[in-house]
Amino acid sequence: MAKKSIEILDTTLRDGSQAATISFTLRDKIKIALLLDELGVDYIEGGWPGSNPKDYEFFREIKNYHLKHSKIAAFGSTRRKDLRPENDPSLSSILEADVKVAVLFGKTWTLHVKEILRTTLEDNLSIIADSIQFLRDHGLEVIFDAEHFYQGFKEDPDYAIRVVNTAGEAGARVVALADTNGGTLPHEVLEITRRVAENTRVKLGVHMHNDSGTAVANSLMGVVGGARHVQGTINGIGERTGNADLIQIIPSLVLKMGYRVLKNEDGLKKLKQVSSTLYELAGLHPNPFQPYVGDNAFTHKAGVHADAVMKNTRAYEHIDPSLLGNQRKVVISELSGTSNLVNYLEKLGIKVEKKEEKLKKALKAIKEMEARGYSFDLAPESAMLVAFKEMGIYEKFFDVQYWKVINENGLALAVVKVNSRVEAAEGTGPVHAVDVALRRCLSKDFPEIERVKLTDYRVVLPGEVKNTESVVRVTIEFNDGERSWRTEGVSTSVIEASIMALVDGLDYYLQLNKKLKPLVAKE
Repeated sequence: MAKKSIEILDTTLRDGSQAATISFTLRDKIKIALLLDELGVDYIEGGWPGSNPKDYEFFREIKNYHLKHSKIAAFGSTRRKDLRPENDPSLSSILEADVKVAVLFGKTWTLHVKEILRTTLEDNLSIIADSIQFLRDHGLEVIFDAEHFYQGFKEDPDYAIRVVNTAGEAGARVVALADTNGGTLPHEVLEITRRVAENTRVKLGVHMHNDSGTAVANSLMGVVGGARHVQGTINGIGERTGNADLIQIIPSLVLKMGYRVLKNEDGLKKLKQVSSTLYELAGLHPNPFQPYVGDNAFTHKAGVHADAVMKNTRAYEHIDPSLLGNQRKVVISELSGTSNLVNYLEKLGIKVEKKEEKLKKALKAIKEMEARGYSFDLAPESAMLVAFKEMGIYEKFFDVQYWKVINENGLALAVVKVNSRVEAAEGTGPVHAVDVALRRCLSKDFPEIERVKLTDYRVVLPGEVKNTESVVRVTIEFNDGERSWRTEGVSTSVIEASIMALVDGLDYYLQLNKKLKPLVAKE
């Protein structure tokens, strides 16, 4: 039996761009549209061509690209009450956009008809019918967004259903029921959508906002109620608290509810990439806790969880993360068990029994360091150095015997003594100066150290840690062109904490490159 299909209309470029603080350039909009096409959504709502020059330019520019999967749709409103369709600027702008699909919104709630449009209920039905028929007569496919539908249905269900049927009879291919103010809850969406489906023949869709924190659930309940078309945005960006997040809706429809969604068969595996790119273009930090694609969505911290997942991933994972382009992580922390360490060591090709006494000693040392302010879930490689030492597989390649930093009057100067070799260096800041001086000492014996670059530097003030002074935690990320790793330092001095993280980072690289390289390569 063939799977039923659900259409996806992405409105990131229109409704999503209405989010506060977000402003896409024309180039951004083109890049997002191409990304959505590659994902395989059915419709890309490109914007409202009658509202601003940028959206108008988008529709001209996108014609220079060949889309494989998606149709471009232009958004607009029904005609003004005192204008004929052919004289209405909003409808004319849709025609000028030269698209094959129009998304038209109109009033469903009697409050809006009477107090916002200030017209009669019958005249509103004529406005909707005229507008849809006008676009249909010009050869466009029309999707009608029934604005404030659920609010309207609660006050006057008969009129709300008349709006849906009027739009369908006028030629709308889909009527999307919109929870425009985001105030409807999932059980209400299910009941109302089901009642509408029983009283109309038109294909139904849903368009949910997240003001009650239920936009994703509402969208899924709309489908259960009979909708076969879902609108939303990537990462749920949009007005106020946002729209329904397609990144969550799509895998739920496919993997949980058994629907055929996305025209690209490999689209699911692109979800994390699409989500990450959209965050970047929107100037937002990715949400690490976002379901399905967040960096922490399949991250296991507690020792019990890590142990169970290593035995059977289904124990604490509802799906395989690779289906979405994501990956499983087991982090090291004060909540860890030996399984967490075993997982990291095995990735380095080091086989060890979970009950190994040396492993238990390493875990104890790591937990003691976390009690002093370390956070090894952020910098697991510093924890690995502890494990290497406790297990007797660590080799000391260098010894930092002395360091001093001068940072005053715009001068950052560092002097270090490593393996009896003294070097001085000036930098753009104290950390940079120490880094340069360390490398000068080490590069003579370890020229490969020049491949290591610092890619991120973060300072956190964890506050009072037990009965000690307030400390500072510095996390540094490194990359050698093939892999990335993070190490940490904790001290009452930000300079000292930085040097500790720097030394750990370079030390870890040498351990892997000199001592453990054969094991890692074999792995």
